Amino acid sequence: MIDSMSPQIDLDAAPGRDVWHEDHFFDTIAELVMLHSPSGVETEVNAYLLDRLQAAGVEHWQDAADNIVVRICGEIKDQGAIAITAHKDEIGGIVKRVEAQGRLSVRALGGAYPWVYGEGIVDLLGDHATISGVLSFGSRHVSHESPQKVQQEGQAVTWADAWVETKLTADALQQAGVRPGTRMVVGKHRKRPLRLGDHIASYTLDNKASLAILLALAETVKAPPVDVYLVASAKEEVGAIGALYFTGRQNFDQLIALEICPLSSEYPIQDGPAPALFSQDSYGLYDEGLNREIIDAAARSHLPLQLAAISGFGSDASIAMKFGHVARAACLAFPTENTHGYEIAHLSAIRNCYKILKTLIATL
Repeated sequence: MIDSMSPQIDLDAAPGRDVWHEDHFFDTIAELVMLHSPSGVETEVNAYLLDRLQAAGVEHWQDAADNIVVRICGEIKDQGAIAITAHKDEIGGIVKRVEAQGRLSVRALGGAYPWVYGEGIVDLLGDHATISGVLSFGSRHVSHESPQKVQQEGQAVTWADAWVETKLTADALQQAGVRPGTRMVVGKHRKRPLRLGDHIASYTLDNKASLAILLALAETVKAPPVDVYLVASAKEEVGAIGALYFTGRQNFDQLIALEICPLSSEYPIQDGPAPALFSQDSYGLYDEGLNREIIDAAARSHLPLQLAAISGFGSDASIAMKFGHVARAACLAFPTENTHGYEIAHLSAIRNCYKILKTLIATL
């Protein structure tokens, strides 16, 4: 862990104390996680973000790939622009077949596993209405004559073994616009966050908590040295589609993705207030020069920072750099338990990502 006690920058110094404290982050994240946004159907969170950005009075737009982009103009034009992304889509399921008696066959959308969600309420975002159903694995109290018996004997349930019960007629499902391709997400009544002391626990902290960081930057960064783009990116969980569209069309050389960092014994990352900075993920190396600037920004803010190389992971930044869209990429993350499940993260780690980036922007 990198730590610095050199007293150089205090973001909370009076006057004008920063309102983005841990409670404010909790409240904002609590609003965001209640907004369904499965990949490709992100309209609920879009409306919220657009309203917040309009109220903040910042320049923003929604592009053809469904990204929401903020531009904060810098004092130095056409030089050194930077983009920071936080994806707004969440994982879930997608309807494969509408079967008899209101039963739906579903498959993964992004890195979702049925055993993570368990049996319980899910919401189906039909073309005309959202309806609820029950993600189901079948009854217990059965013998090997029943196919679900194998799930009791050490084999994890798969999407092919699971289904959603709606108990609706085919006509009712059709009227709601539920069809092959309809998105399925955890029901809203299961999404409400829980506060565990200094931590927040909820589904879809990946990446709704990062959107809160993006909003904090949009509301507080004024007159940076260079142009800053803040991008709420679309369809990241299915291939960083929104980020690739944006980075393929906008002229800048450096990109930082805001993300979760998995807490696991294989990585030297600890739970707590220290964010994590990645050196490598499944898509390749991050830029050491940009990482060094982030490390220096953390030191100037006398904030701790952890370093890791991780597997089974990709971000807007690493994917964009792999495809040659940006010259320098980095990923700053908050350590998270139960990633892609019921996630738990330290609120100070989320806030410290914001504070480090705010310092970095001021010193570009």
